[in-house]
Amino acid sequence: MTGWTTHEGLAVALPRANVDTDQIIPARFMSASRAEGYGGFLFADLRDGDADFPLDRHPDASVLVAGPNFGSGSSREAAVYALVDAGIRVVVAESFADIFAGNAVNNGLLPAAVRDAAEVLEALGDGTAEASVDLEKGTLTIGGQTHGFDIPDIWRQKLINGWDDIDLTRAHLDDISAYRHRRATDAPWVWAGDGTSSAG
Repeated sequence: MTGWTTHEGLAVALPRANVDTDQIIPARFMSASRAEGYGGFLFADLRDGDADFPLDRHPDASVLVAGPNFGSGSSREAAVYALVDAGIRVVVAESFADIFAGNAVNNGLLPAAVRDAAEVLEALGDGTAEASVDLEKGTLTIGGQTHGFDIPDIWRQKLINGWDDIDLTRAHLDDISAYRHRRATDAPWVWAGDGTSSAG
């Protein structure tokens, strides 16, 4: 996964609250191989029969602005896959479901929690606007208006470096190794043997 610090792209509004993961990718598509790409399944039921669906009108959009509680429902990571495979790099909402937000960060997708997201939705309306996101500053600029967003420092680090949870753990290998050696010396009775081979 490639890390990033800034993103510039087209923003489009999805003025819906409580968009759950089954709306993002319906369960019947879950048997598809990830290698085939999940982007074609994104919002399949919402798009069905709606010729005016925002992402159909603006297929090049990479910043999606939605209502509060985005990503609620089941914990399916495929919901994030569908967004990423469709070219979405940032989702802006007032709030996100916790599991969805964690899955998003692990796949390079920013869940930008913007307190005044409702104002951004209203300003976008049915149209689009150029958007710019700065991870280090924690700012989102849409249509010339700048908004701050909240993101834990560890999430910022993972997005900038392109890390998932395993990569984050690997970044601390020296500390982990040092702890093993200390533990083997201070409490050799913990190890199955004499502690030497296990901590080596």
